Formats: sequence, C-alpha cells, structure tokens
Amino acid sequence: MSPRSKLWMLVVVCLVCLQVAASIMLRGFALVAISDLTQLALLFSGVWAMWPRVQTSLGRARIFWMLMMLGVVLWLIYQGSWCYFEVLLRREVPNLFAPDALLFLHLVPMIGALAMQPDVAQDQRKSRVGSLDFLMLLIWWLYLYLICLLPWFYVHPDPVIYQHNLNVVYLVEKLALLAGLIQLWSRSSGYWSRVYAHWLGCTAAYGLSSYLANWAIERGVYFTGSMYDIPLAASMAWLTWIGLRSVPPAHEPAPMRSGEGYGVWVARLGMLAVLSLPLFAVWSVFGGATPQPVRTFRLVVTLATTLVLGVLVFWKQHMLDRELLRLLQASQEAFQDLQRLQAQLVQAEKLAALGQLVGGAAHELNNPLTAMLGYSELLAATVLSSEQRSWLQKIEQQIRRTRSLVSSLLSFAMQAPGEKAPLDINALVQTAVKLYPPQLHGAAIEVRTTLASNLPRVLADSNQLLQVCLHITNNALHAMAENGGVLDVSTRAKDDAIVIEFSDRGPGVKDPKRVFDPFYTTRPVGQGAGLGLSVCYGIIQEHKGRIVCENRPQGGATFRIELPALEPQTSPLSPQPERKPAAAQ
Repeated sequence: MSPRSKLWMLVVVCLVCLQVAASIMLRGFALVAISDLTQLALLFSGVWAMWPRVQTSLGRARIFWMLMMLGVVLWLIYQGSWCYFEVLLRREVPNLFAPDALLFLHLVPMIGALAMQPDVAQDQRKSRVGSLDFLMLLIWWLYLYLICLLPWFYVHPDPVIYQHNLNVVYLVEKLALLAGLIQLWSRSSGYWSRVYAHWLGCTAAYGLSSYLANWAIERGVYFTGSMYDIPLAASMAWLTWIGLRSVPPAHEPAPMRSGEGYGVWVARLGMLAVLSLPLFAVWSVFGGATPQPVRTFRLVVTLATTLVLGVLVFWKQHMLDRELLRLLQASQEAFQDLQRLQAQLVQAEKLAALGQLVGGAAHELNNPLTAMLGYSELLAATVLSSEQRSWLQKIEQQIRRTRSLVSSLLSFAMQAPGEKAPLDINALVQTAVKLYPPQLHGAAIEVRTTLASNLPRVLADSNQLLQVCLHITNNALHAMAENGGVLDVSTRAKDDAIVIEFSDRGPGVKDPKRVFDPFYTTRPVGQGAGLGLSVCYGIIQEHKGRIVCENRPQGGATFRIELPALEPQTSPLSPQPERKPAAAQ
C-alpha cells in the first residue's frame, strides 16, 4: 500500500473512532450531526476509493466494480437525505420516507455485480443471454419493492406495515447478497478470493448493524448515533479498505474456472422469478384482509411485470434459437471437416503402406525383367517362323509394359520433398496449359483460363507442382478427346490459400472418392497404371495443401487444388478472363 493510501486509511480509522467517541460521550443534536456527517464522509470515501478500480479494470471486471460502486453511490445518496432532514432541517426522518427506495435498491446492483463473476472464464457469446437473465432478476427485485412497499406508501399509507415490510424484504436482499458472496468466495482463489472475502466481511458487518438497530428500535432504545451504529460505521469504513486493497497484481493469471455452473443457476433464478409471478397474483387477489385498492394495485403491477418478463423470455428464447442454429451449422461443418480429414488420413496411410511395399519389391522385379528382356532379344536374333516371331513381339511388349509399371512404382515410392521457393501460380498454370499433348491439337477442344490478378505467391517446388498441373490437364484433355469440349482453368484467393481449379466438360468420374487411390484408373488396359493422381495427391499433401475431385452437375469433373499462401493478400482480386484456344482451327 502506498503512503498516500496509508494516510487515507488512517483518516478513515479516525472517522470511525470519532463515531465511537461521539456515541459514548455525546447526546442530542451534536451526536446526530457528527454521526450522520461521519457516515456520509465514510461512504464518500468508499466511492472515491473504488473509482480507480473502475478505471483500470477491463471487461466483466470493470462491470463488477461499476455495479458495486453504483450500490455504494445509492447508499451515499440515501445517507445524504438523512443528513438533510436531521442536520440541516433538524427534524426527525418521517416514518414514510420516500428515499427508503434507495436503501432497498442499493443492494440490487451489488447482487447484479456478483452475476458478472469476473473470476470465471466465460464464453463471451453468452454475455447477451446472461444480460437478459440479470435484467429479469433486476425487474423482479423492483417488482418486489412495488408490491410490498409502494402500496403502503401511496395507495393506502400505513407506517407500521410499511416499516415491517421494508425490514422483511431488506433482510431477504441482504441474505441473497451474503449467500452469493459466500458461494463465490468458496469457489474462487487468488486475487478474486480476497476481493470476495472483503465484500463478504463488509456485508456481514452491515447485516449485523441492521439487525442490532432493528432490535434496539423494537425495544425503544435506538437513536441516531447510538452504540448500535458503530458496526454500521465499521462496514462503511470497510468500503474504503476494499477499494484501496483490491489492486490486481501484475502477475495475476487469467481466469481458468469454467463458468457453466454460473450460467445454469442464473438462468434458473430468472425462470423462478417468472414462475413466481402467478403466485404473487394469487396472493394479491386472496391475500387476507388487504384493502381493495392495495389488491388492485398489486394485481395491475403483477400483470404489467408479467408482460415485461414475458417479452424478455421471448427475446431470450429467440437468441437461444439463433445460437442453437449457429451451433448446429458449426457442428455440421465440423463433421464434414472431420470426414475430409479422415479421408485424407486414410489416403495418406494407403500411400505410406504402398510406398513401403513397392520400395523393395520394385528393385527385385527389375532384375528378372532385365534378364527376360535380354533373352527375348537373343531369341529374336534366331531363325523363327512368322507365328513364333509374333508371339515373341507380344512377349517383349508385355515385358516392356511391366518394366514401365515397375519404373512408375519406383517413382511413386521414392517421392522426396523438393527444394521449395516462392512461386507465381499464374505463371505455372499458363506453362502447364501450353504443354498439353500435341496429338490433341486437332481435336475439338478449347482451353480457357481465368486467372486472378495480384495473387500472393506460394512456397512450392515448381517442378512438382508443374507435374501435378500437367497430369490433371492431360487427364481432362484425354477425357474430352473423343467428343471434344472445354477445359476451364482458374485461379483465385480464398482466405489464406490459393485455389487452382480444372473443370472439364467430359464424361465425369465414376467414383470421385477413389480417383486418388493407387492403381485406380478408368482408362483401357495398357493406357495407364493408375498411379498418376496418387502421386499428385502425395505432392499436394507434402506442400501442406489439399486436392479434391468432384463431378459437375452439368457434366464433367472438377479438380480443385488449395495451397497455403506465402503472404497475406493486400489488394482486392479482380478476375482477368483470358481465352486461350487449344485446338487447331
């Protein structure tokens, strides 16, 4: 504590000592004036001490301190009204005292402050629903004041019933505040545990002073400034201590305790407040010997409160429905992402297992194949009949096909990360489009490119990505070789990724989910081993990207490649269509 705070606290202690001395030594107006002004000064000191906590706190902690300070401010105003009557006017406070509403209401924002629970790590998306619950409880406390006290003040004035009801509902309020503080203090730790402990002690001292004052009033021995006001002065002085000592340490960790329990019990209290209204309505109509104007007033207030709380319940349900729909959509998207991830993991496991298998088997197959090819060439040098030479040519053809397959297996199994560098995707795609197979120049095929400008670069191996683009392009062109068609190639930015799409208008893919499986091919026998797309899949995975295949609703297939961008996009993208005919006219 700083020297200034120590001096401040010393002044507060001196004020309490002044209250004690006055209670012992003085009587009459001097005692009343000193007691009222001392308590006013203590409350003002408490408000002033809490103001730095409001300024330096953030989030729900700031709301907590604001509500606590608001409660003390209402208490200060109430004490000021007492000073006005007893010190300035030198009159006793009337039994039907309008500022008593401030005495009742000053605990309501404090109860609301407990609902903030700044020591709890909560989901900020629930804050609006929690605010509605708090508002419902606030309206319920106001409703309790209106039906219990206001009728005996304005509708049918009765000081005896008014004071009795005020003592009862005020006691209920203090018990609710004490219960909330005990619960929070028992479940918290560190800085906030100390804060709750101080507030618990202050509230307990205030509750004790109220009990002693009411006990003395019933026996006719209470007067302003008497010994029964000493606990009250102590609780007011405690407010300054709370403000000065509640400076959060710089190393205080972030809240870690879950706030699910808090949300449940606050929501239940809100619903109990709504459900209690019909009971109050029954009590208003059949409540003993209550005068008819009081019954009518209570019934009207109950109906109005029911309407207001009904609107809040409807709005809360509307917000919960929206949140439920949002969570449902998020869960569906998460499930779809999980399915895609599972498919990628299965595919990666297939490739890894196959790579281990063919890595050793392919080398062993090469030796007998080489011998077989050598012996077939020796056999071709001998005198053979035309039928035997035809058989020999078929044998050589199958041997060479088998060697090509083994070479593809070795290439597939020995994939290694290449050397990566910043790469312009648009330039790569344009290169791949220009290198389509020459034998398709005469086909009725057109290639169109739509490349987005100002695309960020990607960190990639240009040779490997060119291999991927060439293979997908060649597959699409071969699919359209018989009937012709259009191949649309486009690039664009999507969040922090670069997307490349190849969309053809061919017959489509029979099973898009299996196109990346090793040895899966739809070409005739001898025109492909079914490893090309598996190699492409492995290359994209090694680049931390994603490749998918989908059939287009209007016909044809789309291959989509997503690669992480090397740098964030800094300028808007505008598609720049470019038509590039691929067929010879």
